[in-house]
Amino acid sequence: MLFNSLQFLVFFPIVAVLYFVAPSRFRWALLLVASYYFYMCWRPEYVLLIMLSTGIDYFAALKMGACEKKPARRKYLWLSLVANLGLLFTFKYANFATDTLRDVLGFANVSVDIPMLDVLLPIGISFYTFQTLSYSIDVYRGQRKPERHLGKFAVYVAFFPQLVAGPIERSRDLLPQFGEIHRFEYERAKSGLTLMLWGFFKKLVIADQAAIYVNAVYSNPAEQGGLSLLIGSYLFAFQIYCDFSGYSDIAIGASRVLGFRLNENFRRPLLSRSIGEFWERWHISLSTWFRDYVFMPLSMSRSMRSRASINIVLYSSLAITWTLVGLWHGASWNFVIWGSYQAVLLIAARALRPWVVRATRRARALGSASIP
Repeated sequence: MLFNSLQFLVFFPIVAVLYFVAPSRFRWALLLVASYYFYMCWRPEYVLLIMLSTGIDYFAALKMGACEKKPARRKYLWLSLVANLGLLFTFKYANFATDTLRDVLGFANVSVDIPMLDVLLPIGISFYTFQTLSYSIDVYRGQRKPERHLGKFAVYVAFFPQLVAGPIERSRDLLPQFGEIHRFEYERAKSGLTLMLWGFFKKLVIADQAAIYVNAVYSNPAEQGGLSLLIGSYLFAFQIYCDFSGYSDIAIGASRVLGFRLNENFRRPLLSRSIGEFWERWHISLSTWFRDYVFMPLSMSRSMRSRASINIVLYSSLAITWTLVGLWHGASWNFVIWGSYQAVLLIAARALRPWVVRATRRARALGSASIP
């Protein structure tokens, strides 16, 4: 089920009414059924993947919670990592890996018939996989206790407003909210519905209409003039932003109507003044996920080294992290190149920052000195 469908316009009001009518102790069950139904409207059998991830991480977290020492928890963390990333790899990256291996062997004049997997990529798998992985990692680190209520944990993994396109929520923020008692509040519902309406406007009026021109230009770029390509490129940026942020607004607004608080996912990124600031404003839940669970662990050892070694570790961590960010967005080499390109820009910005700051100060000093 998509947000921009008549089905959702019927589904959401029914769920909202039933949610506030139902006794508080049963609301988690209503949300779980609604979330699974929401997902099954796309492809029913793939809900089994969400259930499998939920069951494995629930079990792994309980086992980790029973271990006092971190080394004893490690095997259960590996269970969670292998299971979740294994499913993600199988459905999203297996054919990409097969194609790459076939190309490498082809350069060596080795012909191998490697079968391709004929599977459809489960919608939202990149989002809910990262959401449940963050829970397992936090339990492993001792940053939160394992959730013992299987039903509430299952709702956390499959919560329908942010199941398909995020934001990617942390367990410390979202999971406790399923134990809260939410009463209907007119002002909160009005605010949520207003945000949903704004999201629909961005998606249907701006993004979808911009896509008509963009598709016409990009489908036959050789026949386009320079101005058409320039306009198409700018419109494409607005199309992507309004499409994605529109979905986030609908998700946050729908959750707000029900009484849940989701984190901001976009903060006017197109007004950013630098590449670093842009990634602090764009898809914030993904950027912070990679920062906390990939970049920080990779770069933790830099405090024990010389400044030159610190920079090597730091820049290597940035390169690895952003290559993985590119792969997260899509299973093809153009996304790997795109992620690597972002890493180069971020590394260059960080490396040149001292010189830019000094040059700016000098320019201001000269400007002040020239004023009589």
